[in-house]
Amino acid sequence: MNDKDKIIGKVSATEKNPSTIDNFYFWTDSQSDNLSPFDVVMVKNLNNNSTTYAVVEEINHVTDSASHFASYISSEFGSLADETSLGSGNTNRLSFSFVKAKVVHNTANRYTPVLHDSPVSLCSADQIRDALGLKGVQNALTCGYMEMYGEKVKVEINDKFLIGPDGAHLNVSGISGLACKTSYTMFLLNALQQKYIAQYKKDIENEEEKPRKIAYIVFNVKGRDLLTLDVPNEKLSNDDKGIYINELGLQPVPFQQVDYYYPYSSKANRQYTQSNADWDDLKQQFDIEKNAKRYFYNFASCRDKLQYLFANEPDPSGTLESIVSYIMDYGHPFGEKVESWTDFYTALSKVTTPGNAVAGTNIALASWKKFARIVRKFNVEELFTDKGFDKFDTPDLVQDIFDNLKHNDVKVIDIAQLDPAIQGFVFGDVIQQVVERMSAKEAETPDQIVIFVDELNKYASTDVPKSSPILRHLLDVAERGRALGIILFSVEQFRSAIHDRVKGNCANSAYGRTNFVEVTKPDYTFFGSIYKNMMTRLAPGDYIINNPALRSLVKIKFPFPTFKSNN
Repeated sequence: MNDKDKIIGKVSATEKNPSTIDNFYFWTDSQSDNLSPFDVVMVKNLNNNSTTYAVVEEINHVTDSASHFASYISSEFGSLADETSLGSGNTNRLSFSFVKAKVVHNTANRYTPVLHDSPVSLCSADQIRDALGLKGVQNALTCGYMEMYGEKVKVEINDKFLIGPDGAHLNVSGISGLACKTSYTMFLLNALQQKYIAQYKKDIENEEEKPRKIAYIVFNVKGRDLLTLDVPNEKLSNDDKGIYINELGLQPVPFQQVDYYYPYSSKANRQYTQSNADWDDLKQQFDIEKNAKRYFYNFASCRDKLQYLFANEPDPSGTLESIVSYIMDYGHPFGEKVESWTDFYTALSKVTTPGNAVAGTNIALASWKKFARIVRKFNVEELFTDKGFDKFDTPDLVQDIFDNLKHNDVKVIDIAQLDPAIQGFVFGDVIQQVVERMSAKEAETPDQIVIFVDELNKYASTDVPKSSPILRHLLDVAERGRALGIILFSVEQFRSAIHDRVKGNCANSAYGRTNFVEVTKPDYTFFGSIYKNMMTRLAPGDYIINNPALRSLVKIKFPFPTFKSNN
């Protein structure tokens, strides 16, 4: 930076607003337009030969006018004769700007108040990194860039605080559309994959015995954007490519080693084809023989998973849970001879017929009928079938994923067009089995599996029943995932609606644009009023991030995705 180290003002310590170890005020030129909230400034402390860095929080402009009425009078009683010049009234007012700054770092680790009249200066890129804890970052992962004083500064974090072992999990929040939540999460995952593809090759060349192995499971919840992760974005501009290469040290390339899993369901397939009969067209469209399959659930694989269909169903008396347990335990007439969905629905018809109550249980006929009504809603879904369509169909989604799981693989599971309850069924099944397999730690199991899920509020909001098995698994992942190697990258519109134990265990948070109601919630108490207001007008591609190793909240940007978008 050329004109950095430029003095822009001086510390002002008054009786009402003294300098403290946490904050100080300084005045600056009334015409100065160099500063914005989140900018970093510095004060050199001559008394202890150190430098104090601070982040701009508030910017104010005042004059010596006692009231707005006095200002009106001083402009010739509201004369607008010259609208282009400042201070052109009949009585020129003394004016200046003053700034409130939050102390974030002292180079000598001596947090004493900065002294009145001390010069305040802009910072160089290196000084900005030093101030925010971004200098000399170990295990560096690029997470975006800052624009400060008109120049871009790369932002890196220690990935051990993101994917373990020092910290884990990421939560991204912001309103739909304008916050670009999924795009930012994919940017981070792409940066993570690029880093560990290179690191893995380096470890192999150096004959490391245990190179770190990471894999990714991505749920496509909305639209088709995540169904083309390995397809280059042909609309990516040269300017954005330059940001990737020159500013961020990344390659403007899409994801590598991507496999797709589509639901075996005519309803779900309408977003690709007209019916299952058009599966050949779908295979050609998505190069199925290369990197995609369809998944379905036969009854044999579903008997012990029925609980996930009722994850969001209120069950205060526990009767639905009792019915599921009864079926899992092969209770009559759901014995070992019930091997198909046809057999299951035949048995279900028996127990819901008046006079055929299940002997030896306290489950009322009305409860069985409620269970049957819910289950039969999903009977129309071809996802629940006992036989696939061709060799590319698999009856055990997670088994197929782990059978073919290599280092740096990305497995995309499409659930976008499924009924919300069935989306939860698939998600719950995957989460449970990943926890079991990562707990077993077999030889070929990756060190970490990063799981991305959009619309976390469906499974871990404060409104989800406490008995929900999906919520139970998510709490387990949030609290034990770092030790197990399961890392949750979650996205939702309103962070305040998420279960405290889930968001509380996320070491990393990213805040996109949100609304005025959301920022009044307790989750945003630690934000200053200026920051809260800024959050309601963040531009698409702007984020405020929080990481344990950072000394302050950091406002970052990220470029357009490197993969093809279908929206």
